[in-house]
Amino acid sequence: MSEVEQGAAGAFQQSVFRMLQELDPEPTREGLRDTPKRVEKAFRFYTQGYQLDAHKVIGDALFEAETDEMVLVKDIELYSLCEHHLAPFFGKAHVAYIPSDKIVGLSKIARVVEVYARRLQVQERLTMQIAHALEDVLKPRGVGVVIEASHLCMMMRGVEKQNSSTVTSCLRGLFRKDERTRTEFLKLVGR
Repeated sequence: MSEVEQGAAGAFQQSVFRMLQELDPEPTREGLRDTPKRVEKAFRFYTQGYQLDAHKVIGDALFEAETDEMVLVKDIELYSLCEHHLAPFFGKAHVAYIPSDKIVGLSKIARVVEVYARRLQVQERLTMQIAHALEDVLKPRGVGVVIEASHLCMMMRGVEKQNSSTVTSCLRGLFRKDERTRTEFLKLVGR
């Protein structure tokens, strides 16, 4: 990156260029020339969840409940960044609730997962944020969230365990209090 290019680029791109100078003996070679711009664009996308609000994402996709049985959306793909190393983690979320007065459009559950996954995260907090957001909006009789994810910060560095995965859960209302509800949920998600 030339001095003119550095002056035109924002602080984010300048920081990426300085990092490249520390990591690569030829930080101005052709393959790295536009890397600061590409990295900024990518990280703005990876962290777009900060610009989103779960209440607004759900919007008016609430409907009168005609059931009081469990609603489960399984295998919601998620991608996030570990806040400790900025390394990706990825996996699946399984999200269930037992309606009280309202049900929500099913795609909105996946969108709530995205709101919180697209931030710098730890899996434990991500799991709780999804459950608490749905609990807050829907006022259901219970919410259950299980996330299974693989963390590149464990797979590529540190202990280098490629086959490891992490499972977290957050159980609220009947999912926490009622053993039968909890057992049904965990059986349905394969736990």
